[in-house]
Amino acid sequence: MAQIRIENLCKEFGSFTAVESSTFTIEDGEFFMLLGPSGCGKTTTLRMMAGLELPTSGEIYIDSEEVGMKRASERDIAFVFQMFALYPHMNVGKNMSYPLISQGMSRKQAKEKVLEVARILGIEDILNKPIGGLSGGDRQRVALGRAIVREPKAFFMDEPLGALDAEFREHMAEELRALHDRMGATTVYVTHDQLEAMQMGDKIVVMNHGVVEQFGVPQEIYDWPATRFVAQFIGSPSMSFLNFEATINKGDSVFDLGEYEVKIPKMLEEATGKLSLGVRPEHIHFSDRSAYRGETIAVEYLGTTQIVTIRTPHGVIKARASSDTPIASGENVGLEFDARTLSIFHEETGRALQSEANAGVLNRV
Repeated sequence: MAQIRIENLCKEFGSFTAVESSTFTIEDGEFFMLLGPSGCGKTTTLRMMAGLELPTSGEIYIDSEEVGMKRASERDIAFVFQMFALYPHMNVGKNMSYPLISQGMSRKQAKEKVLEVARILGIEDILNKPIGGLSGGDRQRVALGRAIVREPKAFFMDEPLGALDAEFREHMAEELRALHDRMGATTVYVTHDQLEAMQMGDKIVVMNHGVVEQFGVPQEIYDWPATRFVAQFIGSPSMSFLNFEATINKGDSVFDLGEYEVKIPKMLEEATGKLSLGVRPEHIHFSDRSAYRGETIAVEYLGTTQIVTIRTPHGVIKARASSDTPIASGENVGLEFDARTLSIFHEETGRALQSEANAGVLNRV
């Protein structure tokens, strides 16, 4: 398997910049997610790594070898597409053995290798079936099997579960992650689904408008988003924001939100002007003793929890509460925030201010 290193990677199509100065490292054996909305540059980045697009500038290293201008066939990688890209005139076994035979392996060796991989994927009973009669899930397994039999240095996957229905997609995501853990393969996976990225990834790169917004492990990105975009894109519901104008000084661990004093992690930088206090729904608590109050405008029951939408003097926020908490729409409620989990963002740049809580994460962005 392989370490993959991206340095200042850029891709331009005429006057349009699809990927701008991306830099990150994928360690050997990691399950690595490229996450972002449609058009953010994640698929273009993957295609450059795979050799299907040439970069405008920057370097791509696979096992310390610079491969930016090499053909895909020279990079020893396997690509799995969203739409499977299987040969309809071949049965399952021939689809899986084709890349081996085309590389000069004997049919006997190829058959043995295909049987070995088919057992791992649980598809040995369909090796003689035509592609046309398979379900979407079985087709995806065949596409994965055709990639796995080659034993490449890395697997590149472009939304491979996107064509499946929601229930089966979740099941296949679990199977794919379990398969990765058994094989220990370096895997780069593109998705727009933040839940899929958080569920499967060892590390995540979050992209927006061609720029890497944040890079790190899922828990760090969720707890300490580097920008407002990441805070809004990750989480369901996403992080809520209370907007205010103030001066934050180095060393501050409290500030006034109107007439309400808010405790925050000790700040390591200063900012003045329009700011936002970011808080996750599960870190908003109801308290009759609190001086900071809001009006509930919607209550969504979700089984074990409920999502409460609240209008405050500084914006609309969402809180996650236990389903047995008695809350009604139109109720005036007191609110408290978990000081250890709060982030402050600069409105103009969208960037999170450094505090003692998030400095270790933001310094890696």
